[in-house]
Amino acid sequence: MTLRWVPGWNGLTEPEAVSYVAAVEAADGQDLEFGVARAINDFVVGCKNDGIWDAIKACCILAGARTLAGALVPLVGTAPTNYNFVSGDYNRETGLVGDGITKHLDSNRNATADPVGSFHLCVYATTANSPGSTLAGDVSGGNPGSSYLLYDTTNYRIRGSNNLTRAAVGTGFIGAVANTNSIAHRASGLTITTAFVPVVAPNSTIGVFANGSGALKSNARLSFYSIGESLDLAKLDTRVSNLMTAIGAAIP
Repeated sequence: MTLRWVPGWNGLTEPEAVSYVAAVEAADGQDLEFGVARAINDFVVGCKNDGIWDAIKACCILAGARTLAGALVPLVGTAPTNYNFVSGDYNRETGLVGDGITKHLDSNRNATADPVGSFHLCVYATTANSPGSTLAGDVSGGNPGSSYLLYDTTNYRIRGSNNLTRAAVGTGFIGAVANTNSIAHRASGLTITTAFVPVVAPNSTIGVFANGSGALKSNARLSFYSIGESLDLAKLDTRVSNLMTAIGAAIP
């Protein structure tokens, strides 16, 4: 027997999770496993409890769904535009893989949509980025307020900061935040914070697996992205990491 999702009695308590699961199932043409749906609900509950849910303005869980169409259903915000990803690029447990040549997503979230001093950009990578490519970001190439995650494997830029170099980053949660007077970036479970005066962002949508112009494409595999206002990176890291673990455990 297949259970249908009814809030309140089967583990789905959050209206956002109920709506999202229903939309994914409609795109998939098949129900999700109970454990996958419950993991999504727990993620929403956890983000609300942590006080970070409202800062998430555009978000896709690029895992868990049974099909690529389901994976591109947004949890929050507008659906991304798919450029050249096909069903064979998608894995339910580990996410969507780029090719570094032709494939990327346009998040349809403009970099100017969030306040100058309140912005975050995060992904969850299950295979690492290659040098010379961008996991996510708006336009680059000298724009004073541009942002990107990991152009190569070591450099971040957030809201026009100079390139921020750290030890090479592989997989897991990778994100950056611009606040009124500081910037922070997080990878490998470590957040580094420095003082900064943010710069107005360029008029550009934010790309995933590429920058906002579709250049510098990545061959990483990503299972999550989030864009929006500033939040606690460590808390989002914990919630996304728990989500990915729970989805993997729930899929037969």
